[in-house]
Amino acid sequence: MALAIFVFALIIFGPLTNMLLWAVTERWYFPHTFPLQYGFEFWHRVFKPTGNAVESLQYSLMIAVFTVMFCLSLAVPAGYALARLRLPARALILLLFLVPQAFPNIPVYINIARLFYQFGWHGTVPAVVLVHTLHGMVYAVWIATAAFSAVDPECEAAARDIGAGPIRTFFTISFPSAFPGLVASGIFVFLESLDEFTGTYFVGAPEITTLPMLMFRAGMEGNYQVASITALLLLVPSVLFMFVVERFLRADVLAGVGR
Repeated sequence: MALAIFVFALIIFGPLTNMLLWAVTERWYFPHTFPLQYGFEFWHRVFKPTGNAVESLQYSLMIAVFTVMFCLSLAVPAGYALARLRLPARALILLLFLVPQAFPNIPVYINIARLFYQFGWHGTVPAVVLVHTLHGMVYAVWIATAAFSAVDPECEAAARDIGAGPIRTFFTISFPSAFPGLVASGIFVFLESLDEFTGTYFVGAPEITTLPMLMFRAGMEGNYQVASITALLLLVPSVLFMFVVERFLRADVLAGVGR
């Protein structure tokens, strides 16, 4: 039992420890088990004005924010309709949003890139946002549907009984009640967009470089310090946002997913 726990901990924390070590390493080579020199020289190189990290971070955040806005603008009405309207093919509609996850990414992105080349959209922020939206809509629609399903219909009926119209009922009862779930949905979309590499590579490179692309390039060049620093920048918001999701995504919302 103790051995199993040790192996499990090694699998989970071994790569993280290695990443943290490389992030503060200045000299480390075979056959030495641990770094020969620690320091923050590579942090200075990453964030210096002539480096690419700041620009890549700006691109990553901008694309992630636009992706969240685009996904939620579609997911909120779609989720409300799927939760409240008696649609005959509701389960099929929800299943369709899983289609982008059901096929290998590379052939899909190659064909999308070919279309974008034809229309002159390749290497633009809107093109990358559209690609990120393909994956983000899975989280956005499913969680939004569950969030609206968790809203008590009797509260909406009570608002209608005292004279509130459909729009006022939505903005005073339905939307505020579902808001925590929608926040969690937006966070999932944000993190998915922030970590997306393959779609950005085929549709945005070389004009657009995000943090995952910078990390990939640094790793392929053997610059493990820069790759580890970039990975750490991507890891920190993911961990922080997961605590926020745990607070906002209630058990009754999770129980409504897929119902």
